[in-house]
Amino acid sequence: KGVWEKFYGKRNTVNLGIGGDRTQHVIWRLDNGNLKDITPKAAVIMIGTNNSGSNSSKEIADGVRAIVKQIRAKSPKTQILLLGVFPRGTNNEDKRRQVNEGANKIFSKLDNGKYVHYLDIGPKFLEQNGTLTREIMPDLLHLSEKGYTIWAESIEAQLGKLLAE
Repeated sequence: KGVWEKFYGKRNTVNLGIGGDRTQHVIWRLDNGNLKDITPKAAVIMIGTNNSGSNSSKEIADGVRAIVKQIRAKSPKTQILLLGVFPRGTNNEDKRRQVNEGANKIFSKLDNGKYVHYLDIGPKFLEQNGTLTREIMPDLLHLSEKGYTIWAESIEAQLGKLLAE
């Protein structure tokens, strides 16, 4: 909450993220009114890690592609900051991390420099040897306050540019 207030409290923001969300849940909410009557200047998308236990990289990327397509159709003027799925697990050998990295490689190609802008901040959460510490993600999935601060600081310049601040 403190990180949100610091970085987004003075902006007219809405957080539509829900713990445990998978790509299909976001698609359903977009189909059923999540963007009804609003036209955001920017949307930050970070989704897919909860799919990595049961879906392939391609399936996750297809879900992300559908989300981007929905936002574009419902709000064509919205600038989309598409974040790579964050790393999971202790190290590079973690299967879910590998699935997430594969998805990132696929959907990073959605960046067209006009209305979709891809940014992978995942490396900022890792030690030099590629390990993920519990200081950043206590359960190797959910961010700590320090992790949320890294996230907010890492997207601030790009988000400010998209919002024309």
